[in-house]
Amino acid sequence: MSKKNVLSDYVLNLAESATLKMSQLARDLKSEGKDVISLSVGEPDFDTPKFIIDAAKQALDDGYTHYTPVPGLVEYREAIVKKLKRDNGLDYGIANIVVSNGAKQSISNLCQAMLNKDDDVIIFTPYWVSYIEIVKLAGGNPICVEASVENDYKVTAEQVKAVMHDKVKFVLFSSPCNPTGSVYTREELKAIADVIAPYENTYIISDEIYEHIVYSGEHVSIAENKNVADRTIVVNGMSKGFAMTGWRLGYIAAPKEIASACAKIQGQVTSGATAFGQKAAAIALETETDEPALMKDVFLKRRDMVITELSKIEGLKLSVPQGAFYIFPDCSNFFGKSIDGVVIENSDVLAEQILDKTYVATVSGAAFGAPNCIRLSYAASEENLMDACRRLQDFFGSLS
Repeated sequence: MSKKNVLSDYVLNLAESATLKMSQLARDLKSEGKDVISLSVGEPDFDTPKFIIDAAKQALDDGYTHYTPVPGLVEYREAIVKKLKRDNGLDYGIANIVVSNGAKQSISNLCQAMLNKDDDVIIFTPYWVSYIEIVKLAGGNPICVEASVENDYKVTAEQVKAVMHDKVKFVLFSSPCNPTGSVYTREELKAIADVIAPYENTYIISDEIYEHIVYSGEHVSIAENKNVADRTIVVNGMSKGFAMTGWRLGYIAAPKEIASACAKIQGQVTSGATAFGQKAAAIALETETDEPALMKDVFLKRRDMVITELSKIEGLKLSVPQGAFYIFPDCSNFFGKSIDGVVIENSDVLAEQILDKTYVATVSGAAFGAPNCIRLSYAASEENLMDACRRLQDFFGSLS
């Protein structure tokens, strides 16, 4: 009698996070003494600002070491409400806010709370690596609407209109976008909102975690459009703008019914986020600080430097990202070429060969729904970025 597999069918078919996989491969090579430059990681390379760390220390001294309410500490949710009004012109109460262990959990909560089996979900593509699997885990059916480098990787209202129907549960996208760095303008978001508005049962999940990293113009939330405001869920958090990735603090602003449902889900899975972390995050949101702007200025300088260097690689198709800290070149002109007898069949092989031959860790665009591309993070030192660009120039130049 054969032994039955203890693992579920779902986990056996679950795609591993490509970004985490490449980061681990890079760490493994580095532990072997290889001179690895990791451009695969999706986090700022800055430490959390000192005033936030000091606030956390004070919170510990003040006894914030116990369980928290599932939707979050009142003082942190109040700070989020004020932030949304001040920075985004959005009106919410604390009953609309649910704090989670990172924005990833916020999105997972939403999918678990809103999706029934085979509900359709429109996802703008390229998409953040985990959207698809999170939607599938909740039983949803992803419908990918694809944008290309020629359109700065931005989906148009006309594309959304072509796939909209009465049973789409929600539309999911990020702006600024991971992996492309694209930023939707107010006009573009209004056009998309106008397409969705007539579908009264369709919601919008707007992932705005990179809000503070916009290089030209301003960050705009699609929730400012009155015709979809009551059906838009804003996802945000502390990780990118305040360099707080390890603190695991994300949040949603949602209609009360959905917020309550997300808290119900979270109450059975992880309960509330860390107490002293939330206390410090409230201080971060309430304090006038130029720390996010200073980090953004550094990212902008790096972006321009990397774009200049990558532009020297003939055949690489680039768009200039207006936000986040990623560059997402289309590498399809190099498919079919080879190096040391290995044919570059797709972006998976390309990312593997770049790591193997140059010790530069990138991420295959296939993980983001864009198999012609690779993602490079410029959340790294200028020295490492220049070295990585030189290695990439040599690599692409050696393909035949």
